[in-house]
Amino acid sequence: MVVEDWCIDWQAPWLAHMQALGRQVQALVQQGASVAQALQSTARSHGLLAGWQFVDQQLLPAGQAYESFIRDRHCIPTRDNLHDFFNGLIWLHWPRLKQGLNALQAAEIERQGVGAQRGRLRDAITVLDENGGLLLAPQALCDALRQRRWQELFVQRRELWLQASFWPIGHALLEKLVRPRKPITAHAICVPVEGLDAIASLAEADRWLSARLDSGACNLAGKPYLPIPILGIPGWWQENQNFSFYDDSLVFRAPSTPQTAQQQVLPAQGLA
Repeated sequence: MVVEDWCIDWQAPWLAHMQALGRQVQALVQQGASVAQALQSTARSHGLLAGWQFVDQQLLPAGQAYESFIRDRHCIPTRDNLHDFFNGLIWLHWPRLKQGLNALQAAEIERQGVGAQRGRLRDAITVLDENGGLLLAPQALCDALRQRRWQELFVQRRELWLQASFWPIGHALLEKLVRPRKPITAHAICVPVEGLDAIASLAEADRWLSARLDSGACNLAGKPYLPIPILGIPGWWQENQNFSFYDDSLVFRAPSTPQTAQQQVLPAQGLA
C-alpha cells in the first residue's frame, strides 16, 4: 500500500463534510496502521458504529458472500487500498443507509443465491453503493436534470443551486474524484426540496434516505437514478465558471429516451 499516493484534497466540496474523520483515518494509515485498524480506531474514538467492526479482508471465509458475512457477523472486510478506505468512510458517515443496503443485498443472496447475474435489486443497490449520491434540489432543477437540459440546469437556473445540496454516497465515486476529471458522472437520487423538512447535515440525510428505504418508498429495483456530471455543479469545479464548460456533448449528453415528469424523482416527504 503506497499511502504517499493518497493525495486527497479534503477541502474539495465532495469531501469537506467528511474531512474530520477522513483526515484522522488517513493519518493513522500513514503511521502504519492497516485501513481496517485505522477505521476501527476512529469509529471507536468517536462512538460510531457500535456493535460493528472493520476487519482484515482475509477474515472473510472462502466461499461466503461478502454481504452475508457483513450481515451475520457485523464485520466489514477491508483491504488496504483507497477504494476500501472510502467505503469505510461512507460506513462511518452513512451508517443507517449502509446497514440497510447490506441487509437488502444479503436477503437477495439468500433468496436467489450468488450467480453470474446479480438481479435487478442487487444491481441497483450496487450502483448506489459504488457511484450514487443524494441530490436535494428545487423542482425546476430536478426537472431539468431528468430531461438533461444542461444549459437550463447549470447556467440559466444557476442561482437555484444555492438551495440545492449533493451528498455523495458511492465510495468508488469518491475514489475517482481523488483525481477529478470532467466526465466523472454520479447516479443521483433526486428529491425536490419543496415540502421537504430541512436536511442540513449528513446525519439527517442518512436518517431520511434510510427511512425511505426501510418504508419501501424508495424503489431501488426501479433504479431511481439520474446521471449527473458532478463537476458541473456550481461551486464544485473552477472550470465550470466559464459556461463553455457545458458545451461538451461527450459529457453533457442529450437524453436517449424521453422522460416523463414522474420518472426517477422521489417524492419529498418529511424526515421520519
